[in-house]
Amino acid sequence: PSRGETVTIPDDRAFASFESECLCEEGWTIKYNKEGLTVWTQRLEEGKSVHKFKCRMVCKEVSAETMYDVLHDTEYRRKWDTNVIETFDIGKLTVNADVGYYSWNCPPPLKNRDVITLRSWLPIGKDYIIMNYSVKHTRYPPKKDMVRAVSIQTGYLIQCQGPKSCYLTYLAQVDPRGSLPKWVVNKSSQLLAPRAMRKINKACLKYSDWKQRHNPGFKPWLYPEQTTLPSIPLSELSIQHAESLENIDESSLADTQEREDSD
Repeated sequence: PSRGETVTIPDDRAFASFESECLCEEGWTIKYNKEGLTVWTQRLEEGKSVHKFKCRMVCKEVSAETMYDVLHDTEYRRKWDTNVIETFDIGKLTVNADVGYYSWNCPPPLKNRDVITLRSWLPIGKDYIIMNYSVKHTRYPPKKDMVRAVSIQTGYLIQCQGPKSCYLTYLAQVDPRGSLPKWVVNKSSQLLAPRAMRKINKACLKYSDWKQRHNPGFKPWLYPEQTTLPSIPLSELSIQHAESLENIDESSLADTQEREDSD
């Protein structure tokens, strides 16, 4: 999104540029690579606090369609995503764009984070893209006990690799608001990101059983006429500029979980 204050819904060009960023390897450094899972990071620009990283995982026994459903299903996310504190949909903008809230636990002693994002999605042949960026909504101002993070552009590319296999690429460009200690950045790429990706893979394997017991036919991301979300006008939203948020300095905090994680 440009500096202009109007919120826009991503067009085909935006999806295409997200896809090429997911597939591009130039300018990215591999930080982790084992068991079919790779994590890359991009160097922080001088004076910027934007963290860019990307993970790709080979998902066996999981179709692209199932992966797409799992990443969309907010109700199911509450079950498998152990980092989630709260997540809910706020309203829909178009048949393939909505606005949602997500808050998550950060590694102690950091403060927990939350975001409000405009999410949009697009099937491309047998592949899928889901992506988001931060917006402001007057009904959901920053909370006292959370740090409002900023997603500049974050999302997933799902590439079909036959009927029972896919590649999942997660690309994050996030301003976590605040100077994060080096250990958090390292721990995220070495431990937390691979763990989160594997958790998604596991969730996919259990999805069809779970879905059969929870509104099996209800998939508003595939059948927009099913949605129960209120329509919200774009005018209710504005761009969330990182610099307008409080910047907290957590860079000197030590990792209180080091002992637990090394077990």
